[in-house]
Order: sequence, then structure tokens, then C-alpha cells
Amino acid sequence: MFERTFRAFQYRDFRVMWMGACTSSIGTWMQLVAQAWLVYRLSDSAVYLGLDTFCGQIPIFLFSLFGGVYADRKSRRNILIVSQFVQMTCAFTLAALVATGVVQVWQILCLSFIVGTAQSFGGPAYSALIPSLVGEEDLQNAIALNSIQFNVARVLGPVLGGFALDQLGADWCFGLNGLSFLAVIGSLLAIRVGYAPPKTKASVMASMKEGLVAVRTRSGMTGLIALAFWITLLSYPLTTFLPVFAKDIFHGGSMTFTMMLATYGGGSVAGALVVASRNQKGMAKNSLIVMVLLGVLIAAFALSRNLFFSIAVLFGAGIALIIVFAVNSSLVQIYVTDALRGRVMSVYNVAFRGGMPIGSLICGFLIKQTSAPVIIAANGVLLCFLAAYFLFVEKKVARL
Repeated sequence: MFERTFRAFQYRDFRVMWMGACTSSIGTWMQLVAQAWLVYRLSDSAVYLGLDTFCGQIPIFLFSLFGGVYADRKSRRNILIVSQFVQMTCAFTLAALVATGVVQVWQILCLSFIVGTAQSFGGPAYSALIPSLVGEEDLQNAIALNSIQFNVARVLGPVLGGFALDQLGADWCFGLNGLSFLAVIGSLLAIRVGYAPPKTKASVMASMKEGLVAVRTRSGMTGLIALAFWITLLSYPLTTFLPVFAKDIFHGGSMTFTMMLATYGGGSVAGALVVASRNQKGMAKNSLIVMVLLGVLIAAFALSRNLFFSIAVLFGAGIALIIVFAVNSSLVQIYVTDALRGRVMSVYNVAFRGGMPIGSLICGFLIKQTSAPVIIAANGVLLCFLAAYFLFVEKKVARL
């Protein structure tokens, strides 16, 4: 059981990349905790929380298709190194702004946009790089283990970030995140990448069109892309507006928010372990069933007024969320060739990451008109209907 769950670790380059990415992800989550709390403290507005998420994610929606083309044309490692350097510079800049006492919300929004732009090129390159580090038979396991590193970071990062925020200040969170990028840059320099991009005379637009055609012609692929968009649009606002629940619903401070975020991440680690230990067969249908459970849990959290019950529900929601995300991502990567992987994953990233800013922005304005519990509960109900549609009406995804 243990060997099956962690079998992708037998590949040296995957292990090195995993450790570097995990270290960097811990730093990123430290910054996200501090940044969300800082934005809410400076603005006292859920709208600005949603706007910060929008600024960080909308470049991925706008530029990921171009990032996918370059991921199939250029060195994926070099693209990632440049992306990490840009994000590291932004983290150090934000640390300096906070340390000198001149930080304003508009500066945070601008830096979020720059980081999102760097991720729009780094994301497709990273998604396309991982399959080249393991054998095809271990791809789903590698994707699940990659989800584990992200979610281990989502547990450790908020805990460390919450402690640093309380004891040292937000500037330390941002500075430590800047240093964490050195780990992933070092791992990128240490690995051996087997994939060499083919030379092509096709234009960028022609290459982009080829990726879109690959998505459209593969049975079930369009449904997976649509699911990625709607799931993130409806589920991600739960994470975005956790500070609102922590502060306004449960009347807590930054540590209450940190505890919620860490619990949610802990559930996601458990969910990723479930995916890593399972075979691919039949997982698409099972993930849709789990999505119904996810919707129920999100609605239950939104309507709960008991902190301990809410924490337990968050853990379960984290399990359900990562099962759905990891299975969908692995199915997309399994059904595409290496030469097209960067472009197809860029389409997936546009949908997956595009749902985040749109959902957060819409929910931010709706929460201002009503309340966070009402809007987040409605999102949970809509997730249930979405899963039912793909289970009983549009059945191509369920058959994968």
C-alpha cells in the first residue's frame, strides 16, 4: 500500500522537484495568509479581498494560452526559472513596502497582477514538465503526490505564516516567501529534463489553435475543461472569504483564520493520498459523486455557527475538493501527447484558474449586498446541481 501510494518518488528528478516545489509552496502560503489579512485590515472590505484574488488570477486567464505555446516551444525549465525570479522579486518588494510602513492596497493589487502574469507562463511549463520526470504508468500517482506537496504546504504555510504574522509581522512572511523561491530555482537547476522542444515554423496563433483543436476533438475533454472552470468558480470563494468568516462570523483573529486554512489544507492532503493510492479506472464518475459531497459540505460550513463543527466540515471539504481536482487534472494529462501537453494544459489552466478570480469578484460584490454565509451556501448548492448534470445529462466525462 505504502509503495503504491508513493511510487513516483522512485524517480530522482521528481523527488528533487517535489522537495523544491514544496518548500516554495510553504513560502507562498505564508504570504497568502499575511496578504489576505493585510488587505482586509487595510480596507475592511470583502470587495477588496475578492479584487486581490481577481488581480492575482486574471492574468492566468488572459495569458496562459500564450504560456502553453511557449511551454511546447521553449525550455520548460528556463521558463520556470524566469517565472520564479519574477515572483521572488515581487515578494521582496512587498516585504520592503510593509517594513517601511508605506504599503497601500493598490500596491498589493499591482504586485498580485505581476505575480499572476509570471504564473501564467510558469503554470503550463510546470504542468507539462512533471509528466516528463516519471513513467507514463506513474503519471496519475505523480500528479496526486504533487497535489500532496501543495497541500502539505497549505497546512504548514498558514501555521508558520500565522505565527510569523502574529509574532514578527507581515513583512517577515513576505520576506521568507521570497527566500523560499531559491529552493525551487535550485531544484530546477539540479534536474535532468528529457523533453526537448521540437523546432517549428508555425506561428504562435497557429500553435495555439492546434492545442484548442486537440481539446475539442478528444471525447470528454471539453467537459473536463468546463468542469475545471465551474468547480473553481463555485468552490474557491470559500478560501477567499475565510477571513470574513473568521473575523465577522466567529469573531476571531488571524489565528482563527490560520486554523481554518490549515484544516482545509489538511483535508486536502488526506484527499490527495486517497487519489495516489487508487487506480485511474472509474475515478471520473467517482469524482463527480464526491463533488456532490463537496457542495453539501461547503453549504454546511457557510450555514454553521459552531466553530468546532465548521472546522470539521472544512477538513471534509478539503478531502473532497482535492479528489475532484486531482482526478480531473490527471485525466487531462493522460489523454494528451507530450508535444501538445503545454498547450492543452494551458487551456485547462485558463479554465481552472479563470474560475478563481471571476468567482471571487462576483461573490465579493454579492456578499456586500447580502452576506458571506448566504453566497457561499448558494455556491455549495450550485456545485451539487453541476455534478448531477455531468452524472445524468452530459455523461462523456463520467465514462472516462
